[in-house]
Amino acid sequence: FGAALAAYQAPAQAPAPTPTAAQLEVVKLADNLFVITSSTPGNTATFSGGNVSVFITDAGVTLVDTKLAAWGQALLDKVKSLTPKPVTTIINTHTHGDHTGNNDKFGKVEVIAHENTRANMAKMPAFAGDKAQFLPSKTYATTWTQGKGHDQIELRYFGAAHTSGDTVVVFPGLRVAQMGDMFAWKDAPLCDRNNGGSCLEYPKTVAAAAASLKNIDVVIPGHAAMMKVSDVTEYGRFMADLVASGQAAKKAGKTVDEAFAAFSLAKYPGYKNDRVKGAIQVVYDETK
Repeated sequence: FGAALAAYQAPAQAPAPTPTAAQLEVVKLADNLFVITSSTPGNTATFSGGNVSVFITDAGVTLVDTKLAAWGQALLDKVKSLTPKPVTTIINTHTHGDHTGNNDKFGKVEVIAHENTRANMAKMPAFAGDKAQFLPSKTYATTWTQGKGHDQIELRYFGAAHTSGDTVVVFPGLRVAQMGDMFAWKDAPLCDRNNGGSCLEYPKTVAAAAASLKNIDVVIPGHAAMMKVSDVTEYGRFMADLVASGQAAKKAGKTVDEAFAAFSLAKYPGYKNDRVKGAIQVVYDETK
């Protein structure tokens, strides 16, 4: 379980002891689409899990991801402050507990995820025994679509990246896409090999996802502020550079520390290197 926790896209600080809805910031993207953000800007102590979309349709509310379990009541209260409509559907972008932690707080609703994500979630202690009823009840392999116009949702899968089941959620009528932790932030990702993730496959997966985002104005990352498709495209290039640099360093007999020291972010202003060394280690591990 410790290994699973380490895979969360989370800062080191623990969440507040008694989370409240007031600690959850909201970004309005459309009259029927809100994002409950990952943490209060500048305050990682209020880290609540991944960005959560609240998509309000005629049929009810669809949530994309459900944050860390400790934030369940706060999340419930925040959703109720945005709409009186009931939550009818939950989409999980991937398996990690900072994105699936409150699947059980909204009653027996329809839960949708990629087939690999369901398999990964089924291994989690959080979904053992009676909690298995909160696993995804519907899965897809490549694409899935529901609704029309401003109520339409599309789910798309492009391959292994952060995990083996990362879903890109698209709201075509609103020109918005949500990336989950395939694109969590402007830093190296956590490539969770225990859940089928791959740093080597990452560049190809992100590039394919970016290329699919036609007519999209806003991208919701896993844990950062709102971005654009150009940021996703850049992230694909960043990952390609990171993988190529790591593989070249390994071939030259350099240590991971030496490879990390040699990797430059000069072409990527605004990027951090907090997680670059860890990603290079995975590149080394995956490269035969």
